[in-house]
This record gives sequence, structure tokens and C-alpha cells, in this order.
Amino acid sequence: MLETTMKFAFKVAITVLVASSIAKNAEAKANPFMEAGKITSIPIGHYEFCKQNPAECQIKTKGDVRVKLTKENWKTLLNVNYDANRSIQSVTDADLYGTEEYWTYPSHAGDCEDYVLLKRKALINQGWPASALLITVVLQPNGEGHAVLTVRTDRGDLVLDNLDDRVMVWNETPYTYIKRQSKNHTGKWELIKDARVTSVGAISQ
Repeated sequence: MLETTMKFAFKVAITVLVASSIAKNAEAKANPFMEAGKITSIPIGHYEFCKQNPAECQIKTKGDVRVKLTKENWKTLLNVNYDANRSIQSVTDADLYGTEEYWTYPSHAGDCEDYVLLKRKALINQGWPASALLITVVLQPNGEGHAVLTVRTDRGDLVLDNLDDRVMVWNETPYTYIKRQSKNHTGKWELIKDARVTSVGAISQ
């Protein structure tokens, strides 16, 4: 009887744990704003870029700056994303520069980080605050690394991506989010708490 009771209690505990995990995952999927964590390492490509462009990596901002999303600046995001995706040929750094990581403003060709830099610069030139335009490192579903531009707005964190002409809310993309530039210091990076990645399946087995 005691063993049966213990088994029942264990099943109840697992059920509650799984339900709680599912609920938290659903909440994370519904959250249009990324949750940033502690300061982490800067990507080597961005480190080298900062040495060549120090002013780009010394911008400090206090508080939490988000751009108010309007029909006009929504169109701006769509146009900037589309124009960059169409004007730049996708080529790896190894093929273009003979090195694995080289971040720069592209003139005609580049890889994902170069698209991000170009889009970020285009938006800054149109008056968008640098603290709302964050280079972001993600993992694609196939496990390969990738970079996108996160645009922080009052309607959510939007993503500009050279693999997609659409501008999407971050949690609607197929990526796992790893880290991004700090919103308060363009030369620092912070981890992203991507709570959509869960181990519910492992718990239930």
C-alpha cells in the first residue's frame, strides 16, 4: 500500500512539474520581449571590429530605451531589411577574406554579421538609437551559428534577418537565442535567457 501511494505521489509530482514547465514555456513563447542575463564574452569578430571602429563600441546609454513602433517606422524596418538583403550577395568570410571571422560594413558581399552591421548603420543614420539596435547571436535549427539584428520597440523585440525578408517578433523565429550586445554599452555583450528551450520531454521520460 505504501509503495502504491509513493508511486502515485511520484506520478502526481511529475505531472505537476511537466504542467508547470509547459505553462512557463507557453508564457515564454508569448513574451515579445527578450530577457537578458549577465554580461558575457564578446564574439571575436565584434572584438576585432571594435578595434577598427572604436567609436562604434563606446556608446553608453542609461535606462531602457525602446522605439515607439508606428506605421512609418515599421515601413522603414521592412525597407531596410529588404534593401540590404537584395543589395548584398551572401558570401562566407572564408571565401571573401580568407578568414573565419571578419566583421565589416559590406559594399557588395558579406555574411550574416555584415548584413546586421549594414542594417544597423542604415537605421542609425535615420535617427534610430544605437541602444535599440543590437547585434544578436543565435543558433539555427540545424545547429549552425547565425547573426541577426534585434530592434527593441514598445511592441516587442523585432528581428531583421538576411535569411528572411519579413520582420518578425523574436519568439516567432525558428532560432535559439544565445547572446546580444548590451542595451547599455555597445562594446559589451549579455546572455539571453531563452526560456522557450525546455527539457519537458526529458522530464516526462
